[in-house]
Amino acid sequence: MVRAALFVPGDRPDRFAKAAAAGADEIILDLEDAVAPAAKTAAREEVRAWLSGGGSGIVRINARGTAWHAGDVALVREFGCPVMIPKAEAAADVFGTAYPLIETATGLLHAREICAAPGVVRPAFGSVDLAAQLGVDPADRTALWHARSLLVLAAASAGVGPPLDGVTTDLTSPETLREDAAHAASLGFGGKLCVHPEQVAPVLAAFTPSAEDLAWAREVMAASTGGVAVVRGQMVDKPVVDRARRMLRTAGG
Repeated sequence: MVRAALFVPGDRPDRFAKAAAAGADEIILDLEDAVAPAAKTAAREEVRAWLSGGGSGIVRINARGTAWHAGDVALVREFGCPVMIPKAEAAADVFGTAYPLIETATGLLHAREICAAPGVVRPAFGSVDLAAQLGVDPADRTALWHARSLLVLAAASAGVGPPLDGVTTDLTSPETLREDAAHAASLGFGGKLCVHPEQVAPVLAAFTPSAEDLAWAREVMAASTGGVAVVRGQMVDKPVVDRARRMLRTAGG
């Protein structure tokens, strides 16, 4: 499962291999916001060369209605690689192995149907764009609390993976990044989008169960008999077992 996904601009091929080696679970080859309009066609060709040479990654395409959308879609279909779909607002926007980016009010209100579209792996939260539309500070966790929780519920209802949280734009404060990641994890997110290699390790840590959590999960699984049990003075029944199993699966153990 992707816990940390690192953006790399599509017009910076010199950074592709560095991003892939930064320790993230996946890189996102960005043809959208990170690339100026005049460089978008060239960026697509740089991504094509990377994929042709055996490189991999999620490709964030340009949105429907832009001059570059059709060419970006053709690229993704040519290689069959995962696609991040910006400003997803309806199930019809989704194709391929998809990470729909929910970053508008309309997209958020249609999040359940978007998440349920064929091919969706999990949604991602476009916190900066949504905050701009709502007129709130993207760093204000309270302002976007409801939006984040709604997306977590939509993903769970559709039976897809837990969402990837939006980026932390403050590159000067490791503490802010850790707090943002911990907040997202507490709400049920399964990972986070990163914009700098130094963000990867703290994000991985935030979305990886601790040794203490894993010890508890193993005790729960060992005590599980299909009925009710007691672990550390707490009742254990099927929902608790399911949580323990998910925790172990996330940690690969």
